[in-house]
Amino acid sequence: MDLGLKDRAAIVTGSSKGIGKAIALGLAMERANVTICARDETNLRKTAREMESLTRSKILPIAADLTKREDIERLVSSTHKAFGRIDILINNIGGPPSGSFLDISDQGWQQAVDLLLMSVVRSCRLVVPHMRSRSWGRIVNMTSFAAKQPADKLVLSNALRAGILGLTKTLSNELAPDGILVNAVCPGFTRTTKLEELARRKAEQTHTSSEEVVCEWQRDIPLGRLAQPKEIADLVVFLASERASYITGVAIQVDGGLVGSLF
Repeated sequence: MDLGLKDRAAIVTGSSKGIGKAIALGLAMERANVTICARDETNLRKTAREMESLTRSKILPIAADLTKREDIERLVSSTHKAFGRIDILINNIGGPPSGSFLDISDQGWQQAVDLLLMSVVRSCRLVVPHMRSRSWGRIVNMTSFAAKQPADKLVLSNALRAGILGLTKTLSNELAPDGILVNAVCPGFTRTTKLEELARRKAEQTHTSSEEVVCEWQRDIPLGRLAQPKEIADLVVFLASERASYITGVAIQVDGGLVGSLF
């Protein structure tokens, strides 16, 4: 299936590893030109070289801290300068620290708001004019199954990722007349370095092993296993494509059946 992504220009945040890297690679395999970003410039450039060796697309690595407005402005302006257009924005932000409600200070809340919510707000605000100029655009906001089914000890993620779903629906309504489609994807437990860190931390707290923690998570998943990053990326690439031309304002979980609600 031709997804119609050849020569499109995409920005994928948080894309030096894990789900973000899989999404960026998936877009590049479809011949889109892709800006990747992360804070670790060394690892980012390594990822860019790897993607260029696997695809025929242009990969632009931009080191950026998405809690800083000026870094987001530089990310967007550099992408437009390099590719002459911006068609696709994938907001993929790493999760905030775990903790219960009474564990989190005002400073912790503010840092999480800047990381999870305001980075998405600022990125969308900056790319929308470029998309409007071409009457075409795709925005996909990566959240978590926790946006639909709150998880224990993840109060920051539970609250703010649900807020991103509200933002996604609002933007989808406002931008539909401009040909800009806005959707959200809610991954479940996925084999990434971040998940490995969470498993180790929980294992220390419960005096078990990381393997036992992962097995406990898998028991709650009807498919009985964790996702691979590519399985999340495949949906995101489709939503960013011409083939998803009548899909907007939805939040789709890719979680092996973990979320128990009907919607």
